[in-house]
Amino acid sequence: MSDEMELSKAYEPQEVEKRWYEAWLEQGCFTADPHSEKEGYSIVIPPPNVTGILHLGHVLNNTIQDVLARRARQEGKEVLWLPGTDHAGIATQTKVERQIRDEEGTTRRDLGREAFLERVWNWKEKHGGIIIKQLKRLGCSCDWSRERFTMDEDYSEWVSHVFSELFKQGLIYRGKRMVNWCPVSLTALSDEEVIMKAQRSKLFYMKYEVVDAPGEFIEIATTRPETLMGDVAVAVTPKDERWGKYVGRTVRRPFPEAEIPVIADEHVDPEFGTGALKITPAHDKADFEIGVRNNLEIIDTLHPDGTMNLPDMPEFDGLDRFVARRKAAAKLEEMGLLLKVEEYENNVGYSERADVPIEPRISMQWFLKYPAVDEAKAAVADGDISYRPERWAKTYAHWLENIQDWCISRQLWWGHRIPVWYRAEQVAQLKDAESLTLADMESGQIHVGEEAPSEGEWVRDDDVLDTWFSSWLWPFATMTKLGEESPELKKFYPTNDLVTGPDIIFFWVARMVMAGFHFKGELPFRNVFFTSIIRDIKGRKMSKSLGNSPDPIDLMDKYGADGLRFGLLRTAPVGSDVRFDESLVEEGRNFANKLYNACRLRLMAGGTVAQSLPEVSKLRPYHLDVLQKCDRMAENLTLAYSEYRFNELGSLLYEFLWSEFCDRFLEAVKKDLRADDGSESKAVTLAVFDQIMQRYLQALHPFMPHLTEELSSRMGYVDKGVFLMNEVLPGEPLLADVPDRVSRAEVVYEVAGRLRNLKAEYQLATRKDVRFVVKNAVDWLAEEADVLALLVGAEKVEIDQDFVVNKGTPTAVTNAGEFVLPLDGLIDVDAEKNRLSKEISKVEKEVEKSLKKLQNPKFVENAKPEVVAVEKDRHATWLEKLKQLRELHAALDAE
Repeated sequence: MSDEMELSKAYEPQEVEKRWYEAWLEQGCFTADPHSEKEGYSIVIPPPNVTGILHLGHVLNNTIQDVLARRARQEGKEVLWLPGTDHAGIATQTKVERQIRDEEGTTRRDLGREAFLERVWNWKEKHGGIIIKQLKRLGCSCDWSRERFTMDEDYSEWVSHVFSELFKQGLIYRGKRMVNWCPVSLTALSDEEVIMKAQRSKLFYMKYEVVDAPGEFIEIATTRPETLMGDVAVAVTPKDERWGKYVGRTVRRPFPEAEIPVIADEHVDPEFGTGALKITPAHDKADFEIGVRNNLEIIDTLHPDGTMNLPDMPEFDGLDRFVARRKAAAKLEEMGLLLKVEEYENNVGYSERADVPIEPRISMQWFLKYPAVDEAKAAVADGDISYRPERWAKTYAHWLENIQDWCISRQLWWGHRIPVWYRAEQVAQLKDAESLTLADMESGQIHVGEEAPSEGEWVRDDDVLDTWFSSWLWPFATMTKLGEESPELKKFYPTNDLVTGPDIIFFWVARMVMAGFHFKGELPFRNVFFTSIIRDIKGRKMSKSLGNSPDPIDLMDKYGADGLRFGLLRTAPVGSDVRFDESLVEEGRNFANKLYNACRLRLMAGGTVAQSLPEVSKLRPYHLDVLQKCDRMAENLTLAYSEYRFNELGSLLYEFLWSEFCDRFLEAVKKDLRADDGSESKAVTLAVFDQIMQRYLQALHPFMPHLTEELSSRMGYVDKGVFLMNEVLPGEPLLADVPDRVSRAEVVYEVAGRLRNLKAEYQLATRKDVRFVVKNAVDWLAEEADVLALLVGAEKVEIDQDFVVNKGTPTAVTNAGEFVLPLDGLIDVDAEKNRLSKEISKVEKEVEKSLKKLQNPKFVENAKPEVVAVEKDRHATWLEKLKQLRELHAALDAE
């Protein structure tokens, strides 16, 4: 081989990965050709937030996508992996607002809308590409020439068009409704943006006096005494024996003092608290519905930021809601109306972004009645879209069965501004209208569209659309301009695979299915793979506060991108959480080194690259065995790919190289590799090595793209200027017909393992001067005796049917014969017996200790079943160990 094919002693991944990624980009290897005659394959990237930086979840998700894209190229397909980022309305606006507050001491309202949005765009241009650069560092083979952003001009046209069309179809309306309100971000949230968290709260028991019966009280339990200033009624179930007699009468609200009615409503749970419920329609969804049914007044006691709005009660006005809670309880106690306070566990809704308790709030919002719900249900139920793991199909179906109208408006400035215009002379009246529908547009009161009408003065709606309203169009709006049928859309839509997290199955996946059917008349993708959640080794979620969330860039600096990719994927089972430990990535790096060193060994052996295998008749069992297993690996990889079992793919690749190729095959042919260049045995072995390694590097490429590209080039397995990533997988196996003698190799490997264990039992593992004598040997063993001796680390394996075996001589009966290990001159028998006696004594103590534990009724009856089971296993292990030691000691006694 030439000097260009030499490999340095150590593999340096950083330099290799940088060089190859730049080469791929320079040659346009990732750019999809929509005019290609090849079969199309496409994935759209789940667009990360433009504010985002790479975390381990991104690494797992995008590595899986890259594996699928690279494999599709190997299958001869034209691949489009379309990347992009999401404008992330709340997250991005919050970052920029914090920046101008900290650096300039000002607010967005001080700047004004246009100036603030200019600041956001500047921030996006400066910081928005960080995660894209990090994905490139990971080796992602996205078509970066088609990178999209949800606020691109072409994409924004789609968003406005879709809003307009849905409004004209009567599916979008505006109305005053109870919504989830974030008091930090000061915007409405959809139900999917609210995270329910278990909380240790307090349940306050208080009493309201019956107006026409002084001294009589209705007892009420609530977790929110700070809202009692907005109470407009007390509700009980109609047949409540305790409180039913008060229905139709009034009670006295403590402060501000007022008489409020006692009403009957079936919604009230008689088992909760006292069975009587204070009704505050402005601050609870259930109370709001009761208020509507009973035509009750609505009193809003909170400002949008969660502070109290009580100008008539100065002692409460402006207080934080939680401070007001404590003050209201103290005031009730002072008035003698607080009965008791109990600890109480309940679920509280938190804003997903701001991580604060949300407030149910009545406000004017835009809503969407979901389109194509039936089609979306049928697509998954009928198998047109496959979910992996399958259990997520039930979660998806349940949500669609219980779907609620989507609150699509947000009280933000950063985002797609709602394309609705009001006549300037009527703007105040129209903004306060109880509802706006298609009829208002048809009457000319409002206009829906990206541009205002040319005649008259118009004022645009202040709100923007929910970020997810733009991303539900992602699969098709990224591929074509509005009003066009681009070649990309024709070639690559619907997409093939979607890889995403189950946490956005409602936010994004289900909505994309509905949008695909409604706007394109077909499903947007065929397969959805939901990735695992990555937790730390203790099972905790990754978080900066816990300090258990390593930076992927640091890991790549330390172990290489390929090491991180392979280490993470090999331990990511379908449908189960991943327990992350840095040692997994270290194993990925070690695996890369193992492969690198194997190839380096081949280069050191010299010779030219073999273009084909020798005749089968020239192949020894070890050649045949490893070739057969390489073919079997390829078949199993194909099956695992079809079932999206990525951890199994990793295990197949790992086990073949480490165990079958390196630990077995290379050890068996070590003498061949060291032979003279003219040796036929060496030529045959090098040819087998080359043919297998070419295929193996190709099989491994989707997982470790940089290393495999480097080795294929340096080994001469691809022509100069040719990329491994573009090579199509071979269609034929290495061995079409496998001779029977292939089975000898497996027998030799198994026997070698038995004999190495026999050496170790007598502390002879490192001794090379041992010999084995074989009786009753199979007829072919003489041909393989030298290889067996090499694998065992023995001086020789000698076949001698007449060998006299002294009583007690170590023996192993195998499928290849009865192997005897003469100990003459190898060990000091007395010293070995003494060592074994001490070891037996230690193990006997462990057996006795374990037995006492198992015979103790308190332990067996009180310990957890799994703990008892572990102890039983431990006892059985010690017994087996004791048996083996005694047999070894007895054998020495017989010497």
